[in-house]
Amino acid sequence: MGAHDEYGVAWQRFDVADAAPLLLDPQGVVTGWTGEARRLLAYPAAEAVGRKLADLLTAEDAQRVPDLVERCRRDGGWTGLLTARRRDGQPVRVAARITTAEEAHHGSRWLALLSELADAPGWAMSRTVLERMVSDAPVGIAMVDTDLRFVWSNAALEQFGGGPAPRRLGLRFADVQPGLDAQAVEAQMRHVLETGEAVVGYEHVGQVQSAPLRETAHMLSFTRLDDDQGNPMGVYYTVVDITERHRARQRLALLDRAGESIGRSLDLMRTAQELADVAVPGLADFVTVDLLETVLRGAEPTPGPLADTDEPVALRRAGYRYAEDGLAESVIEIGEVVAFRAGTPPVLCLTTGGSWREERLDPSARDWTTDAPSGRQARFRELGLHSVMTVPIRARGTTLGVTTFFRRLDREPFDEEDLRLAEDLVSRAAVCLDNARRYTRERDAALVLQRSLLPHRLPEQDAVEVAACYRPADELTGLGGDWYDLIPLSGARVALVVGEVPGHGIDAAAAMGQLRTAVRTLAAQDLPPEEVLGHLDDLVARSAREEGAEPGDAGSAGTQCVGSGCVYVVYDPVDGRCAMAAAGHPAPAVVLPDGSVTFVDLPQGPPLGVGGPPFEAVELSLVEGSTLALHTDGLLARGETWAVDAGRERLRRALEGAGPLEARCRDVVDALVPARPYDDVALLMARTKRLGTEQVAAWDLDPDPALVADARRTATRQLAHWGLDELAFTTELVVSELVTNAIRHATGPIRLRLIRERALVCEVLDSGATAPHLRHPRTTDEGGRGLLLVSQLTQRWGTRFVPDGKIIWAEQSLTELAEVPGAAHLE
Repeated sequence: MGAHDEYGVAWQRFDVADAAPLLLDPQGVVTGWTGEARRLLAYPAAEAVGRKLADLLTAEDAQRVPDLVERCRRDGGWTGLLTARRRDGQPVRVAARITTAEEAHHGSRWLALLSELADAPGWAMSRTVLERMVSDAPVGIAMVDTDLRFVWSNAALEQFGGGPAPRRLGLRFADVQPGLDAQAVEAQMRHVLETGEAVVGYEHVGQVQSAPLRETAHMLSFTRLDDDQGNPMGVYYTVVDITERHRARQRLALLDRAGESIGRSLDLMRTAQELADVAVPGLADFVTVDLLETVLRGAEPTPGPLADTDEPVALRRAGYRYAEDGLAESVIEIGEVVAFRAGTPPVLCLTTGGSWREERLDPSARDWTTDAPSGRQARFRELGLHSVMTVPIRARGTTLGVTTFFRRLDREPFDEEDLRLAEDLVSRAAVCLDNARRYTRERDAALVLQRSLLPHRLPEQDAVEVAACYRPADELTGLGGDWYDLIPLSGARVALVVGEVPGHGIDAAAAMGQLRTAVRTLAAQDLPPEEVLGHLDDLVARSAREEGAEPGDAGSAGTQCVGSGCVYVVYDPVDGRCAMAAAGHPAPAVVLPDGSVTFVDLPQGPPLGVGGPPFEAVELSLVEGSTLALHTDGLLARGETWAVDAGRERLRRALEGAGPLEARCRDVVDALVPARPYDDVALLMARTKRLGTEQVAAWDLDPDPALVADARRTATRQLAHWGLDELAFTTELVVSELVTNAIRHATGPIRLRLIRERALVCEVLDSGATAPHLRHPRTTDEGGRGLLLVSQLTQRWGTRFVPDGKIIWAEQSLTELAEVPGAAHLE
C-alpha cells in the first residue's frame, strides 16, 4: 500500500495507537462496534451495527465508498483520509486504514481503523513510521474473537511461527502453534475475557516442532476488547521473544544449583556424582565424570605423556547420570575402569587441558572406550547421541580427570554458550574435587596412623569376653581421637579403657597414641583407677607446660591432649569386683544377665590437664555374665547435639536384649550412629566371667620361718591336683622366696594364693608398705639372689599395693607349657 499524494501532509497525523477499530462485512456494512468508535462518532452500538459505512460519512465521502471497496478487494486494503459524520451531524476529519480480515468459515471481513486528526504534537508521524510500527515492529500483535479465533494479526507475529497472517484468520492458537502449550495460552485469554483484567508479562515456554526440537520462551500481554455496551468482543495480545533472556536465566539457575549441590561433602565419588546430577537434564542428556586413579587415592595426579602413547588411557568412572533409560545397558558403572582409546577427545583434553566440542557427531563412529559393558563396541547411533562436549577437570593448574556431556538426537546441538556453561560447572566442581582429594590424602594418613595406634586385636584373657567397634567421623568433620584398650593386669585382672582426645586430624591421632601409651605404662604399675587418672592428668598438664603452647595449637600433641576424656575400669574375675574412675568422660553402662540396663553413678573428674578436684573411684560387684559398655560421647550424640538424658535413653534401648557380643556391639553402633557420624565413636563391651573355685587356692600363713617348707609342700600338692607337676620345681622356689621375704620384712598375717588361668599366678600378701627391689649381688655376697632367680624363672613379676598392704606376684605361662610335647592337658 503506497501513500496517496492527494492527502499531503495531513496523512502524517495518523496515530494507530489511538485508532478506533470497527468491523465491516464485504458489502461495507458495520458488523462490529467498539467503545473507541462510540467515543469518536458518538453512535451507540445499537444504532451503528447494521448501517453502511457510507451512512457514517459526509455526502462527499459517501460517494467514494464503492471505489474504496473495490480498491480494498484489489489491493488487500486501503489507507487515506475521510470525513466522518458524528451523531449530532458535526463532521470530523479522520485518518482511515482498512485491511482484510479473512475467516475460514465466515468469508471475508474488513477491519477499519479510524483515527481523529488533531493538532497535538504526538500525531505528527509520517506514514512510514506508522507502517513500521504496525507491520515491521518486533512485537507481534494479534486479535482473537470470543471463540479465541484469530481475526487480525500483524506481520511481526509471523516470526514466532504459525505462518503468514492471512492463514491464521479463523484458526485457534493450537491450530497454528501445535508444538506449544495452547491450553495454557488460551486459559489466559479466557481469564481476560471473563474478568476484564489485563494480563501483562505472562511467560510461556515451549518447543518448536522442528528437528531437533528447539525450546523457545515468549512474553505475552492480553487485553480485552469491549463493545459500546461493555460486552467482550475479543482479546488483543502482544508477543515478545525472550528466549535468550530465558536461557540466560536457566544458566544462572543451573550455576546456583551447582553452588548449592556440588561439594557438600569431602568424598570424591560423591562430589563427582553431584556434578553429573546437576548437569542432567538442564544442560545435557548424559554426563560422565571420570577421574585419574591417583586422584581417587588422594595422591598428586600423574597422567604422564598421554599424547605420545598408543595405549588406552585408564580412568575410573566416578559419576554419571542419564535422562532416559535407553543408555542403561551401555553405561560403565561407578567405580569401574574406563579405558579411552589413544587420540580420542577425553585423552586429548587430559593432555592439553583444553575443552573440546562437536556439534554433530558421526553417528556411525564408535564409542571412545575400548570395551562396552555388553561386550561389544557401541556406536553413537545406537546410543542415540549426536552432540558432545568434553571438559577437563582442572584445579590449581592440575588436571584431575574429564567430564563429558552428551545430547540426544531430539535436542539442539551444543553451542559456544553451552560450552562456557559446562566449563563454569566443571571449574566449580574441580575445586571441590581437589579439596576432597587433598582431604582424602590427609584423612587416609590420619586413619592409617590411628588404626596403627589402636589395638589390632585385643589380648586373650579369661576375665572378660570382649568386643569393640570404632567408627571414624565423616569427611566434613575429620578423623577424631577416640580410642579404646584392654590391658591384662596381675592376678588375672584386666583394665578396660576408653578415651577421647579433642580435635580432629593427624594431630588428634598422634595425641591419642601418646595418651594410650601413657595409660598402658601407668597400668603396668598396678595402680588404682583414681591414681592412674591422677598421674595421667599430671603428665598431660606438665607436657603442655613444657611445650609452652596454648591448648589446641596445631602440631602440638602435648597440648592436643589437654581436655581429653578417659574412663578407666579394673575388673577382678576372682571375686567379681570392679573399680572405675572417669576424667571428663561418660560413665559406663552395665547390662545385667537378665537384659536390664543401668548406668554407673560415677563421680565425674575434670578433663585431663585442665586442673580441678582429685579423681574419685567407685567399686561395685558384678554378677557373672554382666556386660560393661564403655563408650565415647559420640555414641550419645545425635548430629551436632549432645544430650545426656536423651542419649542414655537411646543407648539403653539399644543395649537391651541378648546375643553374641561381637554382633551386639556392631548392632548398637549401627542403631545409634549414622554411617558418616559427626564425631568419632568408640564402643568397648566386656561380658564378665568368674574364675571357678577350682582355679583359685588360698592359704593364710603365720609369720614363722619354719612354715616356709609347709608353704612349699602345700603349693606342690595344689599343682599336682591341677596336673601341673612340670611347674612344681619353679613354683616351690617362687613360693619359698616370696614367703621368706614377707616373713623377713613385714609384720602381721601372710596370705598365699595360687591362680590358674592362662598363667599360673603366685601371690603373697603381707602388711608391709615397702616394695622389694631386684638386686644384682656380687659373687662374694651370701644373699640377695632370690628375686633375681624369680625374675629369671617366671614370665613376669611385680608388686601392687592394696588397702591391707602389698601383694608380690609372679606369673608362669601355661600356654607355653601346653605347647611342650608330653605336657599335661589343661581343661
